Amino acid sequence: MVIRMAERGKRARLAGSFQRHYQDLLRFLFHRTGDMNDAADLAQDTWVRLSRVQDQAIENDRAYIFRVAGNLVLDAHRRSVRRAGWFSDEEPDKGIVDHAPSQERLAIDRDHLTRLDAALLELPVKARLALMMLRVDGLSYAEIAARLGVSESMVGKYIMQAVRHCRDRAEWGDE
Repeated sequence: MVIRMAERGKRARLAGSFQRHYQDLLRFLFHRTGDMNDAADLAQDTWVRLSRVQDQAIENDRAYIFRVAGNLVLDAHRRSVRRAGWFSDEEPDKGIVDHAPSQERLAIDRDHLTRLDAALLELPVKARLALMMLRVDGLSYAEIAARLGVSESMVGKYIMQAVRHCRDRAEWGDE
């Protein structure tokens, strides 16, 4: 109960100080912003902040009020700079990079994958399996040879055949 009364007393003291220094505060804010409407809005925001003050030993009410208002001016300035950057006609900052591929790049890549898939289906079964085991499964020539029941040199021939066929089909599609 005593704490609540002390807080009410502090708020009443700050309210009185705010009212006494309101015109000075408006001039201060106008000087910082250059716009009377912005200054009035910031004065209102200052009042809102002051009404929430709790458990602080404030030695100089006027200095505290002007400090709160000054901080609000800085916050408003930072927000306006960020917004100006969002709506700027200038080139975006080089540090901001969208690594996602464009819609055009996605369409081209989808087309390449479709052609590659068709080329793989045209291959003989063992050549296709050898290439897939090497590139997709990451198996060695020896492991592929064991699975397919052929020699390692035959695995090399299958893979060369498959790579050459896929390359030729990809080049044919680009013409």
